[in-house]
This record gives sequence, C-alpha cells and structure tokens, in this order.
Amino acid sequence: MARAMRGHGPLPPCWPILSCRAAKAVRAYRISSKILNAPAGRCTFFVASVAVFERQPAALVPIPHSPGEHFISFYAAYGGGMGDFLFMSVKNLMLPEHYFSKLDIMETEIAIKLAKDTFERELARALTLTRVSAPLFVRPETGLNDDLNGVERPVQFDILDLGADVQIVHSLAKWKRMALGRYGFAPQTGLYTDMNAIRRDEELDNLHSVYVDQWDWEKVITREQRTMETVEDAVRSIMGALCKTQNVLADAFTALERFLPEQISFVTSQQLEDEYPELTPKERENAAAKKYGAVFVSQIGGKLRSGKPHDGRAPDYDDWSLNGDILIWYPVLGRALEISSMGIRVDAAALKRQLETAGCMQRAGLPFHRMLLEDRLPLTMGGGIGQSRICMALLQKAHIGEVQASVWPDDMHDACAASGIHLL
Repeated sequence: MARAMRGHGPLPPCWPILSCRAAKAVRAYRISSKILNAPAGRCTFFVASVAVFERQPAALVPIPHSPGEHFISFYAAYGGGMGDFLFMSVKNLMLPEHYFSKLDIMETEIAIKLAKDTFERELARALTLTRVSAPLFVRPETGLNDDLNGVERPVQFDILDLGADVQIVHSLAKWKRMALGRYGFAPQTGLYTDMNAIRRDEELDNLHSVYVDQWDWEKVITREQRTMETVEDAVRSIMGALCKTQNVLADAFTALERFLPEQISFVTSQQLEDEYPELTPKERENAAAKKYGAVFVSQIGGKLRSGKPHDGRAPDYDDWSLNGDILIWYPVLGRALEISSMGIRVDAAALKRQLETAGCMQRAGLPFHRMLLEDRLPLTMGGGIGQSRICMALLQKAHIGEVQASVWPDDMHDACAASGIHLL
C-alpha cells in the first residue's frame, strides 16, 4: 500500500508498509506535527504517524538527507532487526501521547447535550439574546452568503420549483443583520440561532470538519458603541458563559477537569507580530494562548506592518479594526483552540473602505450591500461560536469527531483508532 505524500512524491521503494486494517495490535507513535526545514545533512520530517506491530522499538533513527527531499526514512531497532511501519499522510493530524477519553460513548452523548443546553442558556442571558429560526441555504444573488476568507467554494444545488440554484450557508453574519432589522430588535438586544453549514474546502484535522455547527448571534448597538470596549465586554460575557458551563459539566462528570482561566487577556494582531516577528500567525496565537490561558486577538483582516494580514476576513461583515478571535490554551492538544470569531460589523464607511482594499467593489451593487451603504440596516455586532468545538474542549477530547458525526478520510480513522481516539 505504498502511498504518495501530497506534493512530495512516492515513498522510498525500500520502505516496508503494512495496512492498519489488517492489524489487531497496533501502537501509534507521532513523529512530527509539521515539516521542519533543516540544513543539509540534517533530517526533514513530514506530518506522520507510525504504527508499530507487536512491540515498541528500542529506537527510531532518522536517516539524514537533503532538506529538498520531503520524506522520512527511518529504522527501528528490534535487537538489530528492521521494524514494520505504516505511513499515513494525514496532514496536520495530532495524536497526543497517552490519550484516553475521560467519558465513554453514552456519557459523551449525555455530556454533549448538557454542554449545549447550558452554554446556550448562559449565552442568551449574558448578551440578552432571543433564539430565532434561520435558513440552511440562501440564493446566491442576494449576497447574503459569507465568503469567510474569500476563497471557500459554497455547496450549491438547484431547486426544481424555483428554477434556480441556492447555496448552503457558510455562516449567517449577513442574514442575522437583516433579521434584526426585520424583527425590530431594539439596541442592547439581539438574536441567536443554530447555524449548520457544509464547508467543502475545509482542511480536515483535529479541530476542523466539513460539517459546521455553531451558535450564530447578533445584537443591535448604537453608533456610540462602535468601540473596542463594547467588543471586550461581549468577550468577557462569552467567557463567563463558557466557565459556567465548564463548572456544570465538572460537577456532573467528576473525571472532567476545570482548566479554563477566570480572566481573559486582550492583544492586537499587530502586538503579536511585534512580540513574535519570527513566528507565523498561528504560531503567535499558540504562544499567546499558552502565555495567557485565554486571549482575545483583535483587529484581524487588514494588513499588518509586515505587509501581510494576521488572517483572512471577508470585507463585508466584520469591521477589521473592531473584530477578533477568542482563543484558549488547550492542554489536551498542547495548542491554541479558537472558540469564537466575532466583532462589530461594518457600517457604510467601513464597508466601502474594505471593499476597495479587497478589490471587491462589484459587491456594492448586491441587495445586502446596497442596504448597508444606504444606512438601511441597524448597526450591529455579533459572531459565531462553535458548538462541537466547545463540546470538544469542555469534554477534553482530542478530536472534534469524538463529539460530532461527520465524514473523515480512512487513514484518519485508522490513525485515530490506533491512538485511542474513537470518531463518531
């Protein structure tokens, strides 16, 4: 079953390969979480897991090679013998050592419902929100679907009686704003809904699934409240709801630990770049989350002093100067975990400015955008909070597939099963 690594050519022909499905006793060993570009004469590692049959090797010895060759060669010492390995090209999959689920399957299902019921109630109370129904799909010509980072392809299909196509929503940021106006919500009040989406271009790993389920919320604000102080107050309210939910779960299931900090810190994306200039944006987020325990990274979408944005954002919903992400340090995976992307939405001036910056002025003619530019929609703030992401964190799981039924590559199923991670 020689398997080629995406973009890096086939495995060396001498590499012994065994199928994970044919094995009954498998031990998985994580070799690396990313490619490390080493100088000539050093080793270059690719994301990989190695399944070793029967017994643990005495050593795994990388063979030095050129940094241009992005594959791994290594030997296992079985008293001088060669080991049998399974190589799995599952990009970005993390397999924590000594992992075991603290809840069995039935306990997990019960805890998922408790977590969702509790957090939803606490969120609505903290932000003065009313639950409403929301669409699963919208017409593309309305401009209501979100572009997220601007490159994701929506799932589109035709409806016979309409004689037209519709798109599965990516999120409900724009729809929620129109709904607030239609329903007549007053300032300081808002709505939330269960948003379900299919993101076909998602890179699947421990945190990302094709199926997205989140609480989308939105509330009306005044012109005077378009400030970072307003955003920070909402962030603290969301973290308070999350900590209360953690306490309810820890009381109900004693195996679960309380690991969330009581306070959240605030930094801008530019401050992170200044503090960690040699790190990538994701590495900066990891460093900040580990340093603070919980952190809100603000002002995402526009270019930093380096000339690059911290991360991509569509130009027509968040105001890039008044938005951000809630991150927590997640000890199960030893990395930052994004809980929510949120912010104050664009007004007419911010929309025009960001459409020009992104080269998307053609969107100004769409119905939603025309209403915004003509000041016919309320000023709002809002965000999305991942339901499965929160359940994964509070139930202390290693993979989002442990709390959500979705589809995964076969080799990911195999790698997870070998590491005690049972996908639903």
